[in-house]
Amino acid sequence: MWFGVRTTSRLLASLQFSRAQTSKEILSLTCHSSSSFSPPSSCLSSLHPSIRPSLFSRFLSTPPSPSPLMELKKVLEVLEQFSPLSLAEPWDNVGLLVEPSRPRPISNILLTNDLTEAVMDEAEALTCDLIVSYHPPLFQPIKRLVQRDWKQRLAVRALEGGIAVFSPHTSWDSVRGGVNDWLVAGLGSGQVSVLSQALANAPCRFKLEFKVRNAEDLQPITEQLKKEDSKTTMIHSFNSCEAEGLLASVFCSETALPSAVQTLLQHGVTSQALAILKTEQPPLPGHGQGRLIVLDQPVTVATAVEKMKSHLGLKHLRLALGSRHTLQSTMSRVAVCAGSGASVLKGVSADLYVTGEMSHHEVLDAVASGTSVILSDHSNSERGFLAVVRERLVARLPDSVTVAISKADRDPLEVV
Repeated sequence: MWFGVRTTSRLLASLQFSRAQTSKEILSLTCHSSSSFSPPSSCLSSLHPSIRPSLFSRFLSTPPSPSPLMELKKVLEVLEQFSPLSLAEPWDNVGLLVEPSRPRPISNILLTNDLTEAVMDEAEALTCDLIVSYHPPLFQPIKRLVQRDWKQRLAVRALEGGIAVFSPHTSWDSVRGGVNDWLVAGLGSGQVSVLSQALANAPCRFKLEFKVRNAEDLQPITEQLKKEDSKTTMIHSFNSCEAEGLLASVFCSETALPSAVQTLLQHGVTSQALAILKTEQPPLPGHGQGRLIVLDQPVTVATAVEKMKSHLGLKHLRLALGSRHTLQSTMSRVAVCAGSGASVLKGVSADLYVTGEMSHHEVLDAVASGTSVILSDHSNSERGFLAVVRERLVARLPDSVTVAISKADRDPLEVV
């Protein structure tokens, strides 16, 4: 039987096909059939010749392709593309923190600023496969997994429920277009720069500069360096000639440095004539901690407060006026840092600091220097960015993956 399907009842198929030959020409077709489900020849003959032969076989014999299933590894690759973990601070604990022993396709992702027990209840109710928690729920080394510690309970529940847990934390702060760029955008447009520049995550290299009498003396040195350092690439440049001899330089990795120095000393290079320099890592423009904006249109302190309330979705903020500032003072240079930003903002010349939290004495220092301070409480300066993350993940993941923002996640402090 045509279409390879046996039917015991009358079937009605209405298939409409359109093909525009010009901007004014559209061919359409409606076909009706009985239980034999044979395509009427009159329908086929009315179709444009280029689509007539294979239209039904192609359209009817191939079922719709389901959205591809996503393995955890693939979802993590998408997250890594959005914000490389190499941008995180050295002290941070980022990446995949909990990995179930039985892998399963990722269908439901829950985004949260903090993984609390209330958020875990929510994740279990939503049958989540992956929790992306901005703050790492596991930070300090763990020697045991027991029920008396709430963070250890969360790890146990995640493992028992087959839920993976991923944390990006300071990699989201640092990346261009991340948390800090989102936070500073609440104040308006302007020229934005990075406060603490991120550097390329490249292996540490050292430059050794020394002199030899001539090229003949240099040859055995280079041969031994290459022989002893078969795994690490060394760059040799002999770029200038002086009256006292030939100036040479060798670039090597940190692990190859001791053997390279030993080789040079064995070949008569004196320690006084040997210079060892540590090369700096190249900066990553646009990436780093904190942001400074020079506003295109300066605002008053009062306006800045209202703008940040609206941007963060808060009814209240804490404000400390800088010395000689009033609510009507004009702010043009504003430094921001999501979370606890005192260490990043310290010493930055600005009219206004915006961050989540600062200590009492850190606020006093800022005020004394003539800088006003807006505090939102820690996670309130970060949580709104989850909506941006959700949009980006939805755009990059297949329809088979649902991305939700936690409704149970909230800052532990509130104004009463």
